Amino acid sequence: MKITNQIIEKHGLKLEEFKIIKKLIKREPNLLELGVFSAMWNEHCSYKSSRIHLKKLPTKGKQVIQGPGENAGVIDIGDDDAIIFKIESHNHPSFIEPYQGAATGVGGILRDVFTMGARPIALLNSIHFGSPKHPKTKSLLNGVVSGIGGYGNCIGIPTVAGETKFNETYNENILVNAMAVGHAKKDKIFYSKAKGINKSVVYVGSKTGRDGIHGASMASAEFDENSEEKKPTVQVGDPFTEKLLLEACLELMKDNSIISIQDMGAAGLTSSSVEMASKGDLGIELDLEKVPCREENMTPYEMMLSESQERMLIILEDHKEKNAKKIFDKWDLDFVIIGKTTNTNNLTLKFKNKIVGEIPIEALASKAPIYDRKWSKRKPQKNEINLKKLKKIKIEDALIKILSSPNHSNKSWITDQFDQNVMCDTVQKSGSDAAIVRIHNKDKAIAVSVDSSANYCKSHPILGGKQIVCENWRNLIAVGAKPLAITNCLNFGNPENNEIMGEFAECLEGIKQACEFLNYPVVSGNVSFYNGTNKKNIYPTPVIGGVGLIKKLSKPLNHEFKKENSTLVLIGKTFGHLEQSCFLRENYSIIDGLPPEVNLLNEKNNGENLLNLIEKNYILSSHDVSSGGLITALSEMSIGSNYGVKIQKPKNLTNLMKYFFGEDQARYIIEIDTKNLPKVEKILKDNDVYYENIGFTQKDHFEIEGELKISTKDLFKINNAWYNSY
Repeated sequence: MKITNQIIEKHGLKLEEFKIIKKLIKREPNLLELGVFSAMWNEHCSYKSSRIHLKKLPTKGKQVIQGPGENAGVIDIGDDDAIIFKIESHNHPSFIEPYQGAATGVGGILRDVFTMGARPIALLNSIHFGSPKHPKTKSLLNGVVSGIGGYGNCIGIPTVAGETKFNETYNENILVNAMAVGHAKKDKIFYSKAKGINKSVVYVGSKTGRDGIHGASMASAEFDENSEEKKPTVQVGDPFTEKLLLEACLELMKDNSIISIQDMGAAGLTSSSVEMASKGDLGIELDLEKVPCREENMTPYEMMLSESQERMLIILEDHKEKNAKKIFDKWDLDFVIIGKTTNTNNLTLKFKNKIVGEIPIEALASKAPIYDRKWSKRKPQKNEINLKKLKKIKIEDALIKILSSPNHSNKSWITDQFDQNVMCDTVQKSGSDAAIVRIHNKDKAIAVSVDSSANYCKSHPILGGKQIVCENWRNLIAVGAKPLAITNCLNFGNPENNEIMGEFAECLEGIKQACEFLNYPVVSGNVSFYNGTNKKNIYPTPVIGGVGLIKKLSKPLNHEFKKENSTLVLIGKTFGHLEQSCFLRENYSIIDGLPPEVNLLNEKNNGENLLNLIEKNYILSSHDVSSGGLITALSEMSIGSNYGVKIQKPKNLTNLMKYFFGEDQARYIIEIDTKNLPKVEKILKDNDVYYENIGFTQKDHFEIEGELKISTKDLFKINNAWYNSY
């Protein structure tokens, strides 16, 4: 077949890139080879627009065993235990086919974790939808939530935490980010680097079908009004087969049979074989006639580009094939030797005793284009809001508007669809600052959380990038965990747009600054570009997934008040920053101004001292202060507990709304048994931590002296109002 410009563009390649391909292989590729290049050179697999910027992120630390570059990141949590985790996007597939898109997003991220030898112990998600009034939102939301729950519940991994947000920027391009966390022993971690010549290359798992062909390419392009036509590029998942694959792989990993192992994820057999060979500086030869297919007359092109789920590629040590096959036969899974490693440094594809494709591995991997795209620095607009010109609103009415809004209302109608307790190690599930999962049969645990703040990142990308790392850090601290490392999912619009590329570069700068200062390295992640339709891009939405360690778990700490007449202390200084706040957005539809400043010194000092107080058992409950400010955080602590508050207004208060709704950073509310207050105050003073005694807990009423008084029952009803009506 003659390769035309139209065929090249249909494969997601630029004409200039096609010229580079011809130079690299010194001839014109055939259609199969073109398909392989399109799979490896697309944005989703090659990171060609982001790699230059990603190199700036801090990725090392005493706790880091494996940083970016493998299927997932690995950290040391002591006692020969390791935690393996990663977050990835499945945005485009989920918009086209919400159930399967979300379900296979969960399946794919689980394989990234157990391919490294970990038993998955937790799932998280960050899902973003358009306006609740948009005609597509309800069906997309229902489909995505059902897909996440359907896959996770069936495979038996608890979905313990996440976030669900609504903003019209996602009307035509929702975000579905899935995170998986696994536990392994430090001496049984498996990598994807191929080693040795003439080693068996083994295909295991489910059969190959025609689903998902060009899935990675589809994820590397903007949508238009014809996005529905891309449904065939969405993969179809089977969680029951994945469960079998998980158990078979973990059983095989008990001995020394495996040289390397790789999930067949984006770009399927192409990416898995090329990545293994590239890392090992080897060649790989595949006999495509041996690939197990579930559909008749599949071509080499379809086999190489299929993204059928629940499949792995394994390179085995000599003479280990027979025993390995027994294991996969027992679990009723395909086990077929489809090739071997070679010293040619080529990807050699055979079909019916003929070589149908031969490409140098380096041309597909290390020689893939890397773009230093032009980008423009965002000019922040300081539009400080003149509150005196706004229509006056009562503090009670403002609070009700926030608590009953889609972004702050009760999300239990979503989380109740997820099995959060399967495996019996979930100590604290979704609803608090972070979920807590016990390390099986031990008294230590990990805390996990995912966070994003698109409006901050849109207004000031550097500040937004910093803030979201700090918020994730605070969420782990608030439950008594020492933050160890993060994974990130970087969701942005079209990188060929200078402004969008600028948002990406500056958000990464903010993430870098915060991670370096907090010693909070990035060990894995994913970049998702081209999130937009018809040139309308989403807000920059970096999602941070954090993991922290609780060395000795006596009792879980959460944000719900524990008793009557406890003292309430606010850690961190309140300046009353309202620009970009939830208060202005929900009550006045104002989205102007800059986000609050982020003082990294205060973040670190305040967080580390709170962690010290928690470890001394001085804290009854704690909660970070973020979106919606102090009064919203207090409301969240009251809702779900049987206690309200009585808060005193500070002396010399100049603006009630700024104080209670301002979104200043580095702040926490802590509940303390009054007898421990002197000890707590001494530690805070000795370590230069700013704090205020703001009131105490009480029965039945949520009260700010002289301003509002709501029963805790009514507060709960207000918080449930939106989802009851949607």
